[in-house]
Amino acid sequence: MKSYSTFTEQLLLWYHDHKRELPWRGETDPYKIWISEVILQQTRVQQGWDYYMKFISEFPTIESLAKAPNEKVMRVWQGLGYYSRARNLLSAAQQVVNVFHGKIPENYEDIISLKGIGPYTAAAIASIAFNKPHFAADGNVYRVISRVYGILEDINLPKTKQQIQNIGNQMIQNVNPSDFTQALMEFGAIHCTPKSPLCEDCPFEADCYARNHSMVEKLPVKINKVIVKNRSFHYLIFAQNDQLLVEQRTQQDIWQNLYQFPLIETFEPENELNISDLKPYEIKSLDQIERIKSYRHKLTHQQLEIHFYNVKGGEIKLQPDQKWVSSKELTNLGFPIVIANFLKEFVL
Repeated sequence: MKSYSTFTEQLLLWYHDHKRELPWRGETDPYKIWISEVILQQTRVQQGWDYYMKFISEFPTIESLAKAPNEKVMRVWQGLGYYSRARNLLSAAQQVVNVFHGKIPENYEDIISLKGIGPYTAAAIASIAFNKPHFAADGNVYRVISRVYGILEDINLPKTKQQIQNIGNQMIQNVNPSDFTQALMEFGAIHCTPKSPLCEDCPFEADCYARNHSMVEKLPVKINKVIVKNRSFHYLIFAQNDQLLVEQRTQQDIWQNLYQFPLIETFEPENELNISDLKPYEIKSLDQIERIKSYRHKLTHQQLEIHFYNVKGGEIKLQPDQKWVSSKELTNLGFPIVIANFLKEFVL
């Protein structure tokens, strides 16, 4: 089994020759490093690249983000998913301005105190931005360490995570933390990939446990199975005087604080609207609604059937989270990407 010092030496040589040119690579501004790390959570680099450039263009400094209205931040984030990340970024930026005088703290304990920042992101910021020896373990890192060193336990178990953390803590002590953190993430992202890793051209091939034991496709071990929830959303489109009725999602659920059309969620086996669902809107016949478009929208833990209906007639008693908006005003609001796509196709 390869020694930790030899591993880190070969890893950094590989990184020097193979690292990708990315807009945040080589960045020294802790704010921009933080934004890139948050965007890349649950997001591929190709998609995250454009969003990073757009976000930094709109909010070039932490002060500009802290002052931004929530609706503007959500609109810029629109389509990237996991919208709690955007809400937390705004809260954390305000926290940095109010508590830390506009400077992201260097201390790990202070970094992790910021809203939405967990152990991984805090370690990544501390190591990449401030060159502190904090080991940041994401999915790419778990995979590389599990394969090279033969970690055979479920990586979702706390004891396995701690085992990998202990290995990483030893590795990062005697190297440049910033380079090491980025090198290990990069190696997992483009070389030691989940499927079809480049084993024949790997600097660790001779000593890799998974390679030598024909377990490359089996490691890392993940036993927990994701349970997918099926939901049916029915959006009612009311038009009045060249305006459309929208409402803000304020409940603790997906897409919180984004806008949508009035929603009815059904739970019957056939997941179809019936007349009783429409009573709150004084719709007395199914003939008053016309289905315009249907989509299937897949999230990590949810499968959504989404339907849009044009409504003829009916009565609206505005609720506190509802309002009438013009087409121009629609472009200033943040919507879930599936609704934004519908608006582009049928409204805007």
